[in-house]
Amino acid sequence: MSDTMPRLSLHDSKSRKTVAFTPLDPENVRVYYCGPTVYDLAHIGNLRAMVTADVLVRLLRHLYPRVTYVRNITDVDDKINARAHENNEPIAALTARTIRDFHEDLAAVAILPPDIEPRATHHIEQMQRMIRELIDNGHAYEAQGHVLFSVADYPEYGELSGRSADDLMAGARVEVADYKRAPGDFVLWKPSDADTPGWDSPWGRGRPGWHIECSAMSYHYLGESFDIHGGGSDLLFPHHENERAQSMCCHPHGRFANHWVHNAMLLVDGEKMSKSLGNFLTVRDVLRDTPAEALRLLLLRAQYRSVLNFTRDGLDDARQTLDRFYRALATLPNDGATDTTPPPDAFVRALCEDLNTPAALAEMHAMADRALAGDAQGARDLRAAGHLIGLLGSTPDLWFRGDAQVDGGRIQALIDERLAARKARDFARADAIRDELAQQGIVLEDGPGGTTWRKA
Repeated sequence: MSDTMPRLSLHDSKSRKTVAFTPLDPENVRVYYCGPTVYDLAHIGNLRAMVTADVLVRLLRHLYPRVTYVRNITDVDDKINARAHENNEPIAALTARTIRDFHEDLAAVAILPPDIEPRATHHIEQMQRMIRELIDNGHAYEAQGHVLFSVADYPEYGELSGRSADDLMAGARVEVADYKRAPGDFVLWKPSDADTPGWDSPWGRGRPGWHIECSAMSYHYLGESFDIHGGGSDLLFPHHENERAQSMCCHPHGRFANHWVHNAMLLVDGEKMSKSLGNFLTVRDVLRDTPAEALRLLLLRAQYRSVLNFTRDGLDDARQTLDRFYRALATLPNDGATDTTPPPDAFVRALCEDLNTPAALAEMHAMADRALAGDAQGARDLRAAGHLIGLLGSTPDLWFRGDAQVDGGRIQALIDERLAARKARDFARADAIRDELAQQGIVLEDGPGGTTWRKA
């Protein structure tokens, strides 16, 4: 990062402070995010974490010469087993389909793929190696075919989430089992029966617990110390707390994650999203009648640590904002292929203030103001800013015409007929053509350069 580049600050969940970000290696910033457990379609709460990660990694790549971004896939889990049984389908078919759907949904919302996307089932050996080391150094124990992490043997347990010993015990009571030495001890390895996925191990045929997966994969690809670990706030405890405990006990001379980033939850119409309330929305539910870019913009309008309230009115407002931005871009000649304009410093500085996307969007509105007033540089700045945060990836023409299947030739023929009718002063026919197209969701716009059309 150059001396003139804005400095990045991020809120660290462990210290509960916003601090200057200093990479362990400025030549290679290393980031790990928890990815999906692949048994169902991604919902918009999942998407918020993925958009937060995407903006963070895009910004890091703007600031530093290299970023290694790892996002895992959990493809062995009891939820997967249960869903495959419910669907009467092989687990491999379920996970393959769900991974494909996940990739398609994220690509639709302009989320870039990670550099490395490890799957849990491909790293069982690394998990078993870590479990053996935890047993050998006295931080884990075997019991009735299980291997469990001994929370009492790690004095720093609870520091990440900020929970007291009483809080931790209260949260652990739902997992009380007679083979545990203490209720808060968590599973590293558990036995599998003949109908459950399993692998041979020194502790019998079984499968890994959820938490050990990320510890093993992050170590394998990023080492015992890396820069940023992120995910939704729902993962802070117990998942990330447990990850940190087992990783630090395996590699006590490392730092595991040097910085923790967690995004806040998402509400739907002011309530927590749940199937019982009927407000559970997958990404695909929303994209059936909403441009993907409008969904992405809505998720960026609240700073990632603020609770975001998802509403249909909010989506409509996001779409109107994009209408304005694309109108501003329409003032610019078609030079996007050769334009190398960097995003303005004020915009980057806003993002560097703990990913302050509302402030960054305010800067984009100011750029749009200049562009709409005839300032070509304002339009170029707007386009560069949008590209940095995954917006304005279309052209004004495509945005306003939409991506629905329409007969452009027929529309143009009607526009030509309307023009001829107006020249012949047959205004009734001209108005009838406009009304006919309006009923089909096509808006005509007359300007100095002629008549253009767009989707309503």
